Amino acid sequence: MNATQTDSLVPPRELQRRLAEGAPAELLDVRSPAEFAAAHVPGARLVPLDRLDAAAFLKERGAQDKPIYVLCQTGGRARRAIEKFQRAGFNECVLVEGGTQAWIEAGLAVTRGESKVLPLMRQVQIVVGLVSATGAALALTVNSWFALLPLVTGCGLLVAGLTGFCGLAVFLAKMPWNQAGAACAGPTAAAPVQETPSR
Repeated sequence: MNATQTDSLVPPRELQRRLAEGAPAELLDVRSPAEFAAAHVPGARLVPLDRLDAAAFLKERGAQDKPIYVLCQTGGRARRAIEKFQRAGFNECVLVEGGTQAWIEAGLAVTRGESKVLPLMRQVQIVVGLVSATGAALALTVNSWFALLPLVTGCGLLVAGLTGFCGLAVFLAKMPWNQAGAACAGPTAAAPVQETPSR
C-alpha cells in the first residue's frame, strides 16, 4: 500500500528506514537556499516555498505515483507547500515531522555546505528583538507612541505562533543574503560535505 494512503506524517527515523529499504520516494526541501546550504537531508531537492509552483513541479516530474516527502526547518513551510500540491490535485505528499531540525536531532546523516548565513528563525528573533527593544527605549525617552513598535512585533509573534505563518520569515527569506546557493537545486548544490551521525 502506498505510504500516503496510511499516513500524511512521518517521523525522521521512519523516513530514514523507508529510504534505506529502497521505498520509492522523493525528498523536497522548501527552505531558503541559505538554510539548505547550511545543512540538508541527503538526496533532498531544494525548491524554496516562495518559488514553488506545484502544478509546474508535477508536470516536470511526470506521471509518478511515488510520494513526495516534504520538509522545511521545523514543519510550518512544509505544511503550506503540501497545501499547494493539494490545490494542484496531488494528494501523495507526506510531511516529515519536525523537519530538518528533527532529522538532525535524531542523529541522522546530513549534508553540510559552507553557508555562513544565520538560520532564518534566528534572523527573525534578531529583527523582532531589535525593533521591540528600540521601540520600548524610544517610548520611555522620546514619545509614548513608540510603544506601538513592540506591540506590533508582539502581535506578529502571537499570530505566527497561532497560525504557523510568519510574515517576517517569508520576507527575510527573500533577502539577497538568504538567496546564496542559487535557485532550485538538487543535492549537489552548495559544495556539500557528508556528515555521518554520531550515534
